Amino acid sequence: MSLMKDRDIPISSAVRALRNAGIPIIPHFYDYIEHGGTKHAAESLGLDEHAIVKTLIMEIHGTRKTFAIVLMHGDREVSTRELGRILGVKKVLPASAADVEKSTGFMPGGVSPFGTRTSLPVYAEESIFRLERIFINGGKRGFLVEINPLDLARVLKAVPVMVAVERRG
Repeated sequence: MSLMKDRDIPISSAVRALRNAGIPIIPHFYDYIEHGGTKHAAESLGLDEHAIVKTLIMEIHGTRKTFAIVLMHGDREVSTRELGRILGVKKVLPASAADVEKSTGFMPGGVSPFGTRTSLPVYAEESIFRLERIFINGGKRGFLVEINPLDLARVLKAVPVMVAVERRG
């Protein structure tokens, strides 16, 4: 059952993109706190942090600087060295807050891979596709949408990669 017509769902560009793609969602709201991350979201919603998928914008330094989306389990980090090796570039860095907003149209903490301002390549940690359901940002701080992870591959053409490392600290 799709809850897309629920009047309480914010109509962000991500929600519009999800609706246009026919992806059923279940909305989840929590009180956003600065730098709370997926740990805070998981605790607030009583979820396994591993099933919360964070949307990271990476700066790719190849022949010129470009950006890409990396989807990662909330309890893991991205090995930028391994991602650079896979992409055949020397340097991969997290994008600045200004570049995140400019390339996606979303504020940091509210970035969704759906409905971005510009079309960016999407790479997803391959083990995300083995989860039954995932929780991913719906384009607004404090708002996650529960979806089938296979929709990432279908709609976003997400390329599976193996770049996860244990989170430090």
